[in-house]
Amino acid sequence: MTQQIPSTEPELTGVRNFRDVGGLPTVDGRRVRHGVLFRSGHLAHATDEDVTFLASLGLHTVFDFRNAADQKLEGPDVPLPGVLNVNLPLSDPADGAEFWKMVRDGDLDQLRALLGDGRAAGRMTASYRKMIKDRTAEHSRVLHALAEDSVPALMHCAAGKDRAGLSVAVTLLALGVEREAVLADYLKSNAKHRRYKVHRSSTSASAWSPEIMELLSPLFDARAEYLQAALDTLEETWGDVDTYLAQGLRMTPLTRERLRERLLD
Repeated sequence: MTQQIPSTEPELTGVRNFRDVGGLPTVDGRRVRHGVLFRSGHLAHATDEDVTFLASLGLHTVFDFRNAADQKLEGPDVPLPGVLNVNLPLSDPADGAEFWKMVRDGDLDQLRALLGDGRAAGRMTASYRKMIKDRTAEHSRVLHALAEDSVPALMHCAAGKDRAGLSVAVTLLALGVEREAVLADYLKSNAKHRRYKVHRSSTSASAWSPEIMELLSPLFDARAEYLQAALDTLEETWGDVDTYLAQGLRMTPLTRERLRERLLD
């Protein structure tokens, strides 16, 4: 029996963007069960109090979608007692290492050249498309694990916005959650108290100027156009969600029904 948690969000000190996705409505009138699927940013800076709260959720599995470069920057997750930690990178550490170094170290002119004129948003859109097309094995593994025995589960990446956001969205689509509800949950990552703290090497005022922050903002926003790009790619490649699940993620009707039984009221 999974633990029911209150609908009010906990105040976590070292973990950002935490939430229970329970309560979201499906197209056939059911709802995602509370206390079975959570999402957040990384757990590397979890305080003792955070760990106590997370341990109280009765988690079976934590899915960490960060790559080795992320883990080197932030550190490994603080371990939770009795919880299986599955590291399943959804991005290549070599892909973008120089880019993210420039984000941290670059001056205004360098960032204009790297991110200006829509290039930052374009990069994000491309990364969402790539995660749908190239990471079918990883998304399949997550959904099969959830259908078998891996709940309650927590999914996270670095900010809990992009890789975790897309993985949660794929899970919700597999459950039959309404598209509008999937999008609304995704966009919750924009709330000020949930946002990832931008890493910049310099503490000088010029390194944090309004123009620099505006150039960086597409990288740290959850934007409807990003998730829509992923859904467009899904439909361009497979036609519809059912075919994506069946052919792309190798989900049989039986496995999908088992997933629904585990995660829906």
